[in-house]
Amino acid sequence: MFRRDYIGLLREPRSVHQLARELELAPGEVEDDLAHLLKSLRHNETYRAVVTPAQCRHCGFTFHRERLGKPGKCPRCRHTWIEAPMIRIEERSTGVRPKWHSQ
Repeated sequence: MFRRDYIGLLREPRSVHQLARELELAPGEVEDDLAHLLKSLRHNETYRAVVTPAQCRHCGFTFHRERLGKPGKCPRCRHTWIEAPMIRIEERSTGVRPKWHSQ
């Protein structure tokens, strides 16, 4: 499977573990591929990635957006009741160009 094939699969929000189960791959492998894909999409004019970061369901602590895998514990309250980060890829608006795009 190519990394660009993830674009079609991520039209609906999914976590790394959900995607790994569907593709019958290791979550670490999927996480690596997604990290690379998200870097590539920063320069893509057609698609953009929307990442909902992991969040502690107990105290509300929000983890960094760069972390794609589900954390084990919350650094603030030490609970393990963590909502996994969700990744979705959507099309950019046709009239909107990235800031760096020259006119």
